[in-house]
Amino acid sequence: MPLLDIKNLTLEIETANGWVKALDKINLSMEANEVRALVGESGSGKSLVVKSIVGAINEGWQLTADRMNWRGQDLLGLNQSKRRNVVKDEIAVIFQNPVSSLDPTASLGEQLEETIPDFLIGRGWFWQRRQRRKQLVTRQLQKVGIKNHDLCLKSFPHQIPDDICQKFMIAMALVSEPKLLIADDPTRGMETTTKGQILKLLARLNQTKGLSILFVSHDLLAISSMAQTMTVLYCGQTVEAGRLKKLRKRPLHPYTKALLDSAPSFSKDLLPKSDLSALPGTIPTLQHLPTGCRLGPRCPRAQKECVKIPSMRRIHEHHYSCHFPLHRPIR
Repeated sequence: MPLLDIKNLTLEIETANGWVKALDKINLSMEANEVRALVGESGSGKSLVVKSIVGAINEGWQLTADRMNWRGQDLLGLNQSKRRNVVKDEIAVIFQNPVSSLDPTASLGEQLEETIPDFLIGRGWFWQRRQRRKQLVTRQLQKVGIKNHDLCLKSFPHQIPDDICQKFMIAMALVSEPKLLIADDPTRGMETTTKGQILKLLARLNQTKGLSILFVSHDLLAISSMAQTMTVLYCGQTVEAGRLKKLRKRPLHPYTKALLDSAPSFSKDLLPKSDLSALPGTIPTLQHLPTGCRLGPRCPRAQKECVKIPSMRRIHEHHYSCHFPLHRPIR
């Protein structure tokens, strides 16, 4: 049984021009101990998928799905209180900007102590519970590689570097011992050394704790260092999914190939000073979504059939959604 199983997730948002589908039939599945990358350029809907999973969407939005199960339990069928408990105990999220995600009026120590569930503290006199809580806080910071505990716990979010703040966010996310960690672009804007530390930390947690990780990013180099599987989004639609090695070796969707070709690190035969590969045009806005396949206006293989939404096709564990995939010649 999959840990997370989503089929045909659709999110509709009301705009001045009427209702638009920000997410259109998204499919996503995760097994236990898996590291899956959710990839796409800015505006593809990655963060909206994360918000839909944890139930953090606006009240006016309409969310539907054929199936949205967490360990066999229908998330959409739960009331708000039960769903909040599931997310609190079993699903943790690391957001893009750690400083803005923390309370600026409370010290880091106070915020971390608040996240420790009572069952980890146990019973006893109040001073015994307080002592055990502080021990758990110190142990949690050690797990994520923060050495100067006292200084970190006394500081406010704006007083520490971004890399320490991100590690602190990871410590807060892992304190309830979740089954799934959703990392929403956790290394954005970080220098190479700091990024490497965060990626090694996440990889170690997956290997030693059996933690499943949904790594949301458009940094293909970071993704390739830790992810085993990958789901590619474009403008709110799932275009391709499968094992990362197979997608890198033989992508079937034109957008996946364009995405991989745009990363110089993946092009071994790229000559110095040569032009980088890029799709013409830009990702459409919600007010001007194309009919059918949303890549159509930018796709080099687009034909008349592309005005219809392509169905999801499967070759073994490789899924793609395209009328004219790369392994078939265009007539």
